[in-house]
Amino acid sequence: MKETKQGLASAEARAAMHELMGAFEAFKAANDERLEAIERKAGDGLLEEKVARIDQAVGAAQDRLERLSAEARRPQIAGAVEADPSTASRSSSPLLRSGEETKSAFAGYLRQGSTGGLIEVKAGLSTGVNSGGYVVPEQVERLIERRLMAASPMREIATVRTVAGGVFKKPVSTVGVESGWVAATAARPETDPATLQLLEFPSADLYASPAATQTLLDDAMVDLDEWLAAEVEDAFAAQETDAFVNGDGTNKPMGFLSYPIAADATQDWGEIGYVASGASGAFEATDPVDRLIDLIYAPQSQYRANARFVMNRRTAGIIRKFKDADGNYVWSPATQPGATSSLLGYPVTEIEQMPDVTADSLSIAFGDFRRGYLIVDRAGVRVLRDPYTAKPYVLFYTTKRVGGGVQNFDAIKVMKFAAS
Repeated sequence: MKETKQGLASAEARAAMHELMGAFEAFKAANDERLEAIERKAGDGLLEEKVARIDQAVGAAQDRLERLSAEARRPQIAGAVEADPSTASRSSSPLLRSGEETKSAFAGYLRQGSTGGLIEVKAGLSTGVNSGGYVVPEQVERLIERRLMAASPMREIATVRTVAGGVFKKPVSTVGVESGWVAATAARPETDPATLQLLEFPSADLYASPAATQTLLDDAMVDLDEWLAAEVEDAFAAQETDAFVNGDGTNKPMGFLSYPIAADATQDWGEIGYVASGASGAFEATDPVDRLIDLIYAPQSQYRANARFVMNRRTAGIIRKFKDADGNYVWSPATQPGATSSLLGYPVTEIEQMPDVTADSLSIAFGDFRRGYLIVDRAGVRVLRDPYTAKPYVLFYTTKRVGGGVQNFDAIKVMKFAAS
């Protein structure tokens, strides 16, 4: 049955990909017709509407393909496992048995509120947490993390590190250690040491309160681990992504768009370099693609090999209409399931929390986000069962601690929609 479902999902993804390719070809044909009408100075309002309508179809097809790809990446919870004599010795392992017992105890807590066998975390200043609760088993924590990895676009492109402390400190070299060439028997003069900066990434509480009926909890066929992970996935992913992009660093991660910005090649350490679009709240009218090329070559070469564009779907809709000097569209849709669209040969990650194109907006980012942005997960997810606040529903106040910020200011550049 699992293989059949995977086959159906793969066939559905291929159908979505073909739908996207067809819609994009129709979009190009309609847009070419629109451009020809503009050149003849015979603009047609109906033609503009047609292009906009097909562009929406392209976006919808791409959303469907990305949704199917995300669902394929989500971990699946296995059903009941049939008894197998060959696994008898493994199942008697004390470590495995301990994990199964903890998972069973956690299921008992979710269903009836029994707390035996669970680790309690009390709220208070001494613990460094704002809420109490019980630590979820390691298997459930990994399940939540894997589902977040599939749902959060920033987690897919950034570096993610799990730490034990509340604040992760990382020393970075802003000016490298000096070196030089010398003869085999020549003296080795002392070189200047590296200039170090200490970056701190504090973690903050991220919470969600999914609700369930007691009927759902009493249903033995419901996998409560999967239910809890699915319920908090969307809430956590949306809050996280917004903070990773726009967060101000107060009780949340610091978003990469919230750091000071300066014109590229003039920024200091701690600032993000920007390239101007050439017009206020718009692309330069004559050569908009040239500005995108300027953005590509703003990072140093070592950051371009694994670089990508980041923007929202409305900005992507604007760029889809651009052509290069040879009349070729610079935007290319995904050519296979699991792949992403590309712009000038670089992959595009659509993040809806990126700002729309307005005056002085930072609507496009480009760079190696894996080297540029760090997400810090504090180990441990806590759940507090609350059957009283919203009777007859049972709330599960679920908390995890997350931090984040830029770790390499040379690896990420942005486009500022301004004349200069």
